[in-house]
Amino acid sequence: MSIGLRRVVAVAAVVTVGMGLASCGSAKQSTGTTSSGSASASAGGAVKIGLLLPETKTTRYEQFDRPLIEQKIKELAPNAQIDYYNANENATTQQTQVDTALTKGDTVLILDAVDSKSIQSSVQKAHDAGVKVVAYDRLAQGPVDSYVSFDNKKVGELQGQALVAAVGDKANSGSVIMINGSPTDPNAADFKAGAHSAIDGKLKIGKEYDTPNWDPNNANQEAAAAITAIGAPNVVGVYSANDGMAAGIATALKAAGLSVPLTGQDAQLDAVQRILVNTQTMSIYKPFKPETEAAARMAVAFAQGKSPEASLVPVTVTNGSGNKVPADLITPVVLVKDNIKSTVVADGLYTVAQICTPDYAAACAAAGLT
Repeated sequence: MSIGLRRVVAVAAVVTVGMGLASCGSAKQSTGTTSSGSASASAGGAVKIGLLLPETKTTRYEQFDRPLIEQKIKELAPNAQIDYYNANENATTQQTQVDTALTKGDTVLILDAVDSKSIQSSVQKAHDAGVKVVAYDRLAQGPVDSYVSFDNKKVGELQGQALVAAVGDKANSGSVIMINGSPTDPNAADFKAGAHSAIDGKLKIGKEYDTPNWDPNNANQEAAAAITAIGAPNVVGVYSANDGMAAGIATALKAAGLSVPLTGQDAQLDAVQRILVNTQTMSIYKPFKPETEAAARMAVAFAQGKSPEASLVPVTVTNGSGNKVPADLITPVVLVKDNIKSTVVADGLYTVAQICTPDYAAACAAAGLT
């Protein structure tokens, strides 16, 4: 578990450490208005879009993705009906939610898949019903109509490069721990491949884990077990695929008395604060606004019976089922202490006041965040 804002180059990441999560067996729907006479409606009907997000453990989805997508859709089609669902990291729940969206008459689905493989049958069902599917952030399998995300292998590569640079001349004196994302998330595989391309041959990997559901608690336990197995004095750094897991890992490092480089992704608020006090080295900043706006534009175009403009889908990708999908892949940005002000603050992701709470006031002052 995606944050959180994307497009530049560099170090950023923060995926989230909001750990409130409950299994939900029914679809959660946002309030939406339906207009039978909307000028933006396709074939005389209303613009009806289903928004299906994967989980709540990562703070980005409820805090940024959902409101920004809904805001842009309403800007483009003021009378649009938006039906919202969150699967709470349950693939079966998400399949049921797709069925509900189809039953409700949604003509386009913006889908961030919990499990890119198991959702294939639902994507096929939507396709067979004439419903367009915009894969959001994660590339679902099946006949997807368009896709927007970041260059995920580049994300992993930037994380790995940052870790190699931060470990520096200690590379030959110990090992790093790699804690990757969920094996059911295709993005996690890309992050992992990108990270290995930068790390392999430069750092020794002592322990490596794939972490179901991007769970921060599992990441904490994995880090603690790896530290014990390798020996604290022999740990020279930790690769964390996102900020949510980095929070759990930072706790394990502190318990072991370790201060070593630690990566992240999503530019979560708590990760930005850890970067300021040197308990996290970097994060990957993926500006949410360009991604959310692209998804909204694609969805509204489809809902109006059009295809997205070529400039909106400049590349083609192939998903796990072999389908060719028109796509927009946004360049990620490396987030470090020196560019917090020019990235997440300048873009309005966080205010200085939100970042610089009393516990971080001195670090903020030293970093020029005033």
